[in-house]
Amino acid sequence: MKVLVTGGVGYIGSHTSIELLAAGHEVCIVDDLSNGKIEVIERINRLSNQSLSFIKLDIRDRTSLERTLSKLQPDAVIHFAGLKAVAESEEEPLRYYDVNVSGTTSLLNAMDSVGCSNILFSSSATVYGRPDYLPYDEKHKTSPVSPYGRTKLMAENILSDWSNLDKKRRASVLRYFNPVGAHSSTLVGEDPNGKPNNLMPYITQVAVGKRNHLNVYGDDYETHDGTGIRDYIHVVDLAKAHVATIEKQHKLNSFEVINIGSGKGTTVLELVSAFELASGVKINLNITDRRNGDLAETWTNPDYAFNKLGWKAKLNINDMCRDSWAWQKNNPNGYI
Repeated sequence: MKVLVTGGVGYIGSHTSIELLAAGHEVCIVDDLSNGKIEVIERINRLSNQSLSFIKLDIRDRTSLERTLSKLQPDAVIHFAGLKAVAESEEEPLRYYDVNVSGTTSLLNAMDSVGCSNILFSSSATVYGRPDYLPYDEKHKTSPVSPYGRTKLMAENILSDWSNLDKKRRASVLRYFNPVGAHSSTLVGEDPNGKPNNLMPYITQVAVGKRNHLNVYGDDYETHDGTGIRDYIHVVDLAKAHVATIEKQHKLNSFEVINIGSGKGTTVLELVSAFELASGVKINLNITDRRNGDLAETWTNPDYAFNKLGWKAKLNINDMCRDSWAWQKNNPNGYI
């Protein structure tokens, strides 16, 4: 298939593009490079031994986007492009609604203009909010507590309404949990701008000497070691979930929501210990107060993903730590 990948220069988008190419699909990336670096394209080309199509484009520029889709005539779109920091969304909610929601409507309008009826949307477990029960399943109520989560849920609702208008349309939503790790080649990995918003890149930056210590926000949760529990998934497993969804989308419901996670919970201290074992580097910790809004534990039941896609996570926490460290060690300053 011809697949248009918005935000394909980013962390998850780049890994997904690699897996799409490996599966024999034709890929075109559109990205405004606000959260990524052009060096990623060269590295994907090197890994895939192909010449990847890339267009620098803000998807809110509907005229340019329609021109691109008209030229490419994609069979499907995978939509990653958007802002993703919870704390930042609290400070700049209007920017998040503009980029994440307006960007999605612009993309759907452009797809309509060329008759493209298949889209896979990159969503987040943040749409669930505080758990009524665990593990989260796809039937759990949605009640996001941050502007970021609300933009994701709003985009999902738009996709649901859009798909209901035509029986040929397919809108699939992957709600994933905590992606970590990197490609085993060490050519592609997570390279956050400025201070990392996620735990693993913070750990790796401490290990490589870019930061002095890791802040652990709370060690008094009702968990077995007092630190928060999360469902971590290797980014390569996550990328393969996108490929499986695109390839089986014609068999899915017109609007389908699927949780993507490992189904296992890992505490902050367990993740640090696994990383220390994989890297041989001691991580300096600073135990501090809980952050407002942080939950004690979150993880998913991945059975629905297996039933619908035949997909399940294959890589474990040790694999995630090994690959995260290999990426950071070989790219101490990220992409340059």
